[in-house]
Amino acid sequence: MTEDLPHRPVLVDEVIKALKLRPEGRYVDATFGRGGHTAAILEHLGVAGRILAIDRDPEAIEAGRKRFAGDARIALIRGRFSMLRQHLESSGITAVDAILLDLGVSSPQLDEGLRGFSFMRPGPLDMRMDPESGPPVSEWLNAAPEQEIRELLETLGEERFARRIAHAIVVERGSAAIRNTETLARIIRQAVPVHERGKHPATRSFQALRMHVNQEISELEQALSHSMDALAHGGRLAVISFHSIEDRIVKQFIRAGEGRDQEDLPDLPIRPAARTIHLKRIGRPIRPSSRESKENPRARSAVLRVAERVRNDA
Repeated sequence: MTEDLPHRPVLVDEVIKALKLRPEGRYVDATFGRGGHTAAILEHLGVAGRILAIDRDPEAIEAGRKRFAGDARIALIRGRFSMLRQHLESSGITAVDAILLDLGVSSPQLDEGLRGFSFMRPGPLDMRMDPESGPPVSEWLNAAPEQEIRELLETLGEERFARRIAHAIVVERGSAAIRNTETLARIIRQAVPVHERGKHPATRSFQALRMHVNQEISELEQALSHSMDALAHGGRLAVISFHSIEDRIVKQFIRAGEGRDQEDLPDLPIRPAARTIHLKRIGRPIRPSSRESKENPRARSAVLRVAERVRNDA
């Protein structure tokens, strides 16, 4: 078992540079977590600057209220970042200068066994980012058809042994319901014939189940869409993803915003006479330095993509 790692925000210096902060600016940290990025942003804001911090995890919001108590520049909202537009409207904000999305789970969520996110921690098989919203993932896992489980592990987990794992889960639950992380991790370990060095065989399956129960793909897609209404012209969108599915969605969103989706169709007999452009890619994808990856192993797979809102150009 690995030791608990303190919560450390990823790519902090790179995020601060990407957001192009101004002392009087208006910013959104749509994935507050434990406030690491928010704290770094606040260091660059003056008394007139403001940041709206959003998180669906009640523990994160409570920790944030304690950490930033008395700082009038920050407003904390408990909710989904897919409802970004509604959160801004309820806060009386019409446009912001930058939006940050740091996807995935935070260290406190992983390290607290009772949250059920980690195969390294004994606890109930829950995985909900908001434990007061919807059923835990165990309810779905104990009722879903074998084919549906297999497809989920293949698509969201990119698990090559999805068929074996799905079958083993169905066989096991035929005797007793799967209710805790230890049981599921054991089932997967026994079902996977080849174990990658340095990676637990349950890594991809736990990722897929977490993404499913929290609807992370649809949440991301909606948040990206809302960001176009929320960003002022010249405002920055910065997204940190941790695996290929999320990163691909962000990459395709930026490409479409640049109008580059049509460039993938060079053989069309009739090309569009005009295209709508509302984003400009800023730089290349940014990854953690070797030093950061060594000091914070959970940062190793992070990718930061940045884009800037531009005026529509028909």
